[in-house]
Amino acid sequence: MMFTAMAFGLYTTAVTTLASRRQNLFLKRLRSTAAGDVDILTGLLVPVAVIALVQTVAILTVLGAVATEPSPIPLLAAAVLATLAMMIGLALATAGLTNSPEHAQVTKLPVSLSVIAVASWVGLSGTEDLALFKRLLPGGAATELVVNAWGGGVPVADSLILLVPTLGWVVVAVGLASRLFRWEPRR
Repeated sequence: MMFTAMAFGLYTTAVTTLASRRQNLFLKRLRSTAAGDVDILTGLLVPVAVIALVQTVAILTVLGAVATEPSPIPLLAAAVLATLAMMIGLALATAGLTNSPEHAQVTKLPVSLSVIAVASWVGLSGTEDLALFKRLLPGGAATELVVNAWGGGVPVADSLILLVPTLGWVVVAVGLASRLFRWEPRR
């Protein structure tokens, strides 16, 4: 459920918002102000990220109330924040490939559905088989972190290495976004 909120609530909304603001020249007008590029993107993406974070915390709180509580909460928080950063980075990269808000309906599907599929696959089957492959997929290592936080029996120190693949996706997505993102409408 957490990954559904991140994929649909954060990622798809961010891609559509950025494509829409670029198409109506809002991004171009904002760049002519004193605000820097990072400030502009932060102003557009923070509200969406906060809403997704609130949704995720609500989902995890309900899950903690009806099931067992997670034992290392910092591990769960690290998984949530790493996933949040990954989805924002992927949204920026995908927005660079998206011509319009209408086109965003198509361009955002592969990433959003694959993250949900990977999270479901890892969450249901674990990582006993194909562990490295599952961990390297976007959302795989973060899902394993959530499972470990929810009584997976793995020490926190051993689980922290799982942040590396997710943060690697953040680096890849930011690198793609820096090459692909456009401030003016795409032709």
